[in-house]
Amino acid sequence: MSFLELAKKRCSVRKFLDKPVEKEILLKVLEAGRVAPSAHNKQPWHFIVIQDSEMRKKVAQSYKRDWLKAAPVLLVACGDHKEAWHRDDGKDHCDIDLAITVDHITLQAADLGLGSCWVCDFDAVKCKEILSLPAELEPIAIIPLGYPVVESDPERHSSRRKPLEEIVHWDGLNC
Repeated sequence: MSFLELAKKRCSVRKFLDKPVEKEILLKVLEAGRVAPSAHNKQPWHFIVIQDSEMRKKVAQSYKRDWLKAAPVLLVACGDHKEAWHRDDGKDHCDIDLAITVDHITLQAADLGLGSCWVCDFDAVKCKEILSLPAELEPIAIIPLGYPVVESDPERHSSRRKPLEEIVHWDGLNC
């Protein structure tokens, strides 16, 4: 499968089969996150892997929809803002670095037949308390992982994405 085919295959999955994810598969997904690039190679990330059903329910309390509880695995991607690189003007690249690593994780998951979803609309303070995270770690995203009930349609992009002509500007922004 080409990279573009993989990128089109990946989609947000919110319905999972009641089937555990094998540890070997999880390790490959996590390895894809580990090798992701980061600003100045700081790698300001930590991943909390939650498979225990009671702990998944607790973490899911930080999110307002019930479907999250049904995912066989929750990965909580955390950023360490103190460890992250900061540009000379003070811009913190932690969230950017986490976005890159989570993208690697979701693409690897799709390549291995898993479904995933970026969950960012959650109560990060509550999640941090549930996981007893140290002060320097911020939960940035929750990534549910599991085998999807329905496979995605890669052709959905032809109607659900803006055409290139709307988003690409050659040699400057000509509005």
